[in-house]
Amino acid sequence: MQDNDDPHKNFKSGYVAIVGAPNAGKSTLLNRMLGEKISITSKKPQTTRNRILGVLHQPGVQIVFFDTPGVFKARDKLNVRIVDAALSTFGDADLILTVIDVAHPEPDAERFLVKQLQSQARPVLLALNKIDLIAKDNILKNIEKWSDLYRFKALVPISARQGTQIEELIAAMAENLPSGPPYFPEDTLTDVTERFIAAELIREQVFRLTGEEIPYATAVVVDTFKEKKGGQMVNIEATINLERDSQKGIVIGKKGSKLKQIGTQSREQIERMLDCKVYLKLFVRVQKNWRKDTRAIRKFGY
Repeated sequence: MQDNDDPHKNFKSGYVAIVGAPNAGKSTLLNRMLGEKISITSKKPQTTRNRILGVLHQPGVQIVFFDTPGVFKARDKLNVRIVDAALSTFGDADLILTVIDVAHPEPDAERFLVKQLQSQARPVLLALNKIDLIAKDNILKNIEKWSDLYRFKALVPISARQGTQIEELIAAMAENLPSGPPYFPEDTLTDVTERFIAAELIREQVFRLTGEEIPYATAVVVDTFKEKKGGQMVNIEATINLERDSQKGIVIGKKGSKLKQIGTQSREQIERMLDCKVYLKLFVRVQKNWRKDTRAIRKFGY
């Protein structure tokens, strides 16, 4: 039977796990490749806690990405679950994309990551990220260093923030993916719900607007997500869960100023995502030491 009419005859598709140390720029890279923000970012490590799926559509290829939490040697219950979530993507992937921050190396986390890659039979590519922050001769030194550490299928120096060599990286991934039809329709960007992304965008603003201690004690739950006026407006009620009463005071701020700031910036991000007006109401609640409580961790979706 002739397959000349098959639109996917020369098509390539596959799953790519994006892995790396905390704060390597994985989420920024995913958002850059997709041209849309589906994964939250901040300068603080361990911003990403869940596996986020994003779909890139280009002529002749569809790449399904898993954006994963940072990989490091975890100790407390929440971080053990987070790292397990990242490593579990290896088994689902056709290809692994490792992202390294060349400007701020994390030797311990990087050694741990390379150790996890040693047992992989699937192809592994390396993106040397944040080259805009280092001298050119350091780029070459990093290429030599990482070429000696592991047999990567390709090493591509990039800047996710500036968009440098992103198309070259995508081409290298496409070259190493198997032939096959697309997994998702062309209008699919991600498999996570708008409700989930709204909660993440609120958590992102807590990360960005509070001190060192608060972000890691934060879990955001969207309690209500209702469309109004025929989809022209969405009403959202969400709870910011914290571990201690002292943290609650910091998040609320003097006369509610910090919570108002978190709410305003979150609402603007959510409106951009939903392309409609949003009424956002935030609550703050203390659940003592929830990061050590397996039931609470599960309840908050981790």
